Amino acid sequence: MTEDDLNSRPEQTRDTGDELREHEVRTALLDLLAEVGTVTATEAAVRLGYSSGLCSFHLRQLARHGHIEEAPHRGGRARPWRLRQRNSTASAPTDERFGDLARGLEDESWQRWLAQRDQAPTEWRHDEAFSVVAYLTPDEMSRVADTIRRALAPYQDREQRPLARPEGARPVALITRLFPLLPHATDEADQERE
Repeated sequence: MTEDDLNSRPEQTRDTGDELREHEVRTALLDLLAEVGTVTATEAAVRLGYSSGLCSFHLRQLARHGHIEEAPHRGGRARPWRLRQRNSTASAPTDERFGDLARGLEDESWQRWLAQRDQAPTEWRHDEAFSVVAYLTPDEMSRVADTIRRALAPYQDREQRPLARPEGARPVALITRLFPLLPHATDEADQERE
C-alpha cells in the first residue's frame, strides 16, 4: 500500500468538507508557487500552516494532473516543486493559465457537491448558488467586486485562526465571477440584417 492509498479514501466515504479542504489546500499551494517560484512540502507547510505530509500529498496530486512539476535540484531529500513549464510562445500568459486552473478546480468542486450533497449533514444540504445579469460600466463592475471582497473580509482569517471559527462552521466555497457577456455570433448577424 502506498502513501497515496493511505491518504485517500474511497470516493463514496468522502464528505463535502474534506473535498472543499482539498480544493483549499491545492489552491493555496498553487498560489504559493505562483508567488515564490519553487517550494518544498516542508517550506509550504511552514508558509501555509498545514502539515508537511498534507502538502506533500497535494503537491504530488497536482503533479499527477500536470499542473506542477519537480524543479531541478542538487540531490538530497528536498523535493522542490514549481508550476509546470510550458512553451511560452504557444500558450497563454501564466496569470491566464493559473486562472483557468483555479476555475477548473472550482467547477470540479461544484460538480462533486451536486453529485454528493445528499451525503452532507442535513443542515448543510442546501447551497446559496445564484446568478444575476446587471448592466454595468467597467468601473461599476470593479466597485461591485470590491464590495463583495469587503463583505467577505471578516471571515477570511478563520482559515489561519481556527479558534475564530464559530461552532459548526465548515469550509464553504465562495466563488464570484464578474465578466462582460459577449454577444453570440448569431445575435450580431441578426442585428446586421435589421
